[in-house]
Amino acid sequence: MSTRFKAKFSIKKGDSVVVIAGDDKDLKKPRTVLEVIVDKGRVVVEGVNIVTKHTKPSAQNTKGGIVKVEAPINISNVMLWDAKKGEPTKVKRTRENGKLIRVSKKSGEVIK
Repeated sequence: MSTRFKAKFSIKKGDSVVVIAGDDKDLKKPRTVLEVIVDKGRVVVEGVNIVTKHTKPSAQNTKGGIVKVEAPINISNVMLWDAKKGEPTKVKRTRENGKLIRVSKKSGEVIK
């Protein structure tokens, strides 16, 4: 991604999202965002894009071996989950008391 401007994403760590594209596409099962990588425009989502990683023995992992971990996916492949409506939604940002808040476009509810 370009380094001229810092991207503003409507998805944050801990949000419930659904995967709308790719191998793990499921529009009915909300999952949790574990990490947002802003400079690369990617997110790590719980239980999505599982890859096998071969690890050497270390102080933390004395055995080593093959470990399954979540790999990042593009942020455009996930959509915020609206718990009130029970479906994916787009997000608009509005200012309230000088602070930006995220609002669901489908239900109009503020996203915490």
